[in-house]
Amino acid sequence: MELKTGVSKQDIREQIWDYMESQNLADFPRPVHHRIPNFKGSYLACQNIRDLEVFARMQEVKVDPDKPLEGVRLLALQSKKTLLVPTPRLRTGLFNKITPPPGATKDILRKCATSQGVRNYSTPVGLDSRVLVDLVVVGSVAVSEKGWRIGKGEGYADLEYAMMVSMGAVSQGTPVVTIVHDCQVIDIPEALLEDHDLTVDYILTPTRVIATGCERPKPTGILWSKISCEVMGKIPILRSLRYRERQAGKDVSLQDEPRHLLGTGSQQPPPLSTVRRPQDPHQPESCSGQGEDGPSNTVYIGNLPRDARVSELKKALRELGAVPQRLTWQGPQRRAFLHYKAPTSAQQAVSCLQGLRLGAATLKVALARQQKAGDETGGRADEPYPDCHSAVSDL
Repeated sequence: MELKTGVSKQDIREQIWDYMESQNLADFPRPVHHRIPNFKGSYLACQNIRDLEVFARMQEVKVDPDKPLEGVRLLALQSKKTLLVPTPRLRTGLFNKITPPPGATKDILRKCATSQGVRNYSTPVGLDSRVLVDLVVVGSVAVSEKGWRIGKGEGYADLEYAMMVSMGAVSQGTPVVTIVHDCQVIDIPEALLEDHDLTVDYILTPTRVIATGCERPKPTGILWSKISCEVMGKIPILRSLRYRERQAGKDVSLQDEPRHLLGTGSQQPPPLSTVRRPQDPHQPESCSGQGEDGPSNTVYIGNLPRDARVSELKKALRELGAVPQRLTWQGPQRRAFLHYKAPTSAQQAVSCLQGLRLGAATLKVALARQQKAGDETGGRADEPYPDCHSAVSDL
């Protein structure tokens, strides 16, 4: 299709979406506006990835959760490759690893490749996991034969790639593939590209396999000056990465951050109260006790350095935007408990604090559960302890 004059990225998106709907090329979910559009023939386009040598020899594949990429997710599972799928809008972390049940049938694998399957058959991957992605598959609204790519405008694919660079999970040599309808392959003015935009090496359509030969460098990390405070507030794992890069001495100033806050990374919250509690000799450190089934609003922090101070933990919590209402410090036992107003706040804090370090120690982070009164372990009623089912730091 030919573009009208006065082209901007949004102009291109709107023209692609309108054309696919008007020509009945779009497929469920419809309308495709404001989405990575699914299209008739997407499974056929996905099958073409088998013709790429890079797919045959790669073992760990990251595939976006978009509907038109479902066929690639299925092929990856059928080929027994490690499949990583970004969490929706990065709300609960960066990746989920899709793990089909033992002896999964073809029907089960098909379910695993769907968005519902991603939710039901996955485990989160933390920042400290040794992830080395061999191949990246992204969705697009438009793409050019030169490798220029336009997404739906929210920037998640670009940000996910930049975060993977920061984690050491990808390099400039990691191939990037996109899968689109033939009508989505158009001429895109290079002037529209920005430094944070991800380019692609291969384009798969129902009728073509295009090697772009793109030599434009891919993002080399997160461009913090392009990140707004609003986006930072929505993505806990981004706050964790920012904390790490600040600790490494990098400039992590945000796009719209007030100048007087550049040294702190967030607004100063009210003073955080601390409760210092002596060790209860009967309180379990392990996950063996029986707890109440309700959701917890308390987060357990373990593996604190022996010389750690509560002020160090408070500072890290402020910088990561995970400040609790109250903090229970048990330094001699190398642990602390963070008490939040609601279980949802506690769960967000667990995601945000993945991979948190104090000094050389990586802290253990988990939702805590409450012991029942009269527990056979002898612990006090309402005393929090680690919930082994919620631990994320050792993934």
